[in-house]
Amino acid sequence: MTILEPASNLLRYPAPGLGIAFSSAAQVYLAPADLLSGPLAAGIVASGRALPFGANQAFCCAYLAARGGGKISIYRLSVLELKGLHPQVDAAVAAYTRPLSAFAGIAMDRTRIMGIVNVTPDSFSDGGDRFDAAIAIADAFAMVDAGAEIIDVGGESTRPGAPEVPPEDEIRRVVPVVSALAEKGVCVSIDTRHAATMAAAIGAGARIVNDITALSGDADALRVVRESQAGVVLMHMQGEPQTMQASPVYDFAPFDVYDYLKARVETCVAAGISRERLCVDPGIGFGKTKAHNLEILRWMSLYRSLGLPVLLGASRKSLIAAVCGDAPPKQRVAGSLAIAIAGMRAGANIVRVHDVAETVQALTMQAAIDRSE
Repeated sequence: MTILEPASNLLRYPAPGLGIAFSSAAQVYLAPADLLSGPLAAGIVASGRALPFGANQAFCCAYLAARGGGKISIYRLSVLELKGLHPQVDAAVAAYTRPLSAFAGIAMDRTRIMGIVNVTPDSFSDGGDRFDAAIAIADAFAMVDAGAEIIDVGGESTRPGAPEVPPEDEIRRVVPVVSALAEKGVCVSIDTRHAATMAAAIGAGARIVNDITALSGDADALRVVRESQAGVVLMHMQGEPQTMQASPVYDFAPFDVYDYLKARVETCVAAGISRERLCVDPGIGFGKTKAHNLEILRWMSLYRSLGLPVLLGASRKSLIAAVCGDAPPKQRVAGSLAIAIAGMRAGANIVRVHDVAETVQALTMQAAIDRSE
């Protein structure tokens, strides 16, 4: 795949005006740029020189990409130049400017925090820390007190190279935790790729299914979710956890991931799961190199053009060590916060994190800066 205007050169590429031509087979992508927040955003939207981006942001410019024939052409345009260019551009603009529905009963009017509770002996960062259900429950309530609005409970490690856990073992690990949290009104997400675990956790009170296979890894997953009222996070992963980091290859990762998520959304809707129940996650670290992950983060605003909430999960991941120098997972908090802030400013509706109190403080501070005159 040849990228005619690489991402690293985008800021130096001049707007081409109306001299853009699209082939009939081209795939078209639109990603807002120069995002504004607070009173400044509202004022420029009112002037007609910017478009709203979610509840509290706006964009004056966007990156328009056309992919076809083994090439990608990327342009930087003002919002005034977008109107009528292409049906896919019009659809993306409509998705960006339309308010999102609540997800699992939680308003998507600001970035929400999902706390990670792994009831496993071998997760990459906190394996064994909460293998005892009583500890997992106590720590989850502490996360809620610190500001987490969703608790993601997992009973199987999906780190690179991790072995698969039988659903019966996974269910035994997670159901007591899910039940205890749900009984107290906590919004619980079940992190699983197994339909039997999904069903058991939903029965225990889980309101969200968070599936690394986007409901494609178990033949019964679509049915289980359709027959429930649960929301579902559709994540992108190339390959399987055991082998996904061996040699991941993409034409251009941000667009390949987008195409996959769009297709999975369409599959879920066709299966009877309403769009209001869906959320997407580009899957940082799941079958992706350092370069792939960074490209996806640079293009994060793209995924909001699906018209759905976007979840970003990069907390303590190896990308941070790859960029900042080797450090064990629990020493990657600063890098995790940097990604969370960047994600919030690029339109991520949910950030999935280990360090809840620190993330709440960082995002609250950034939001205060963004709201200032």
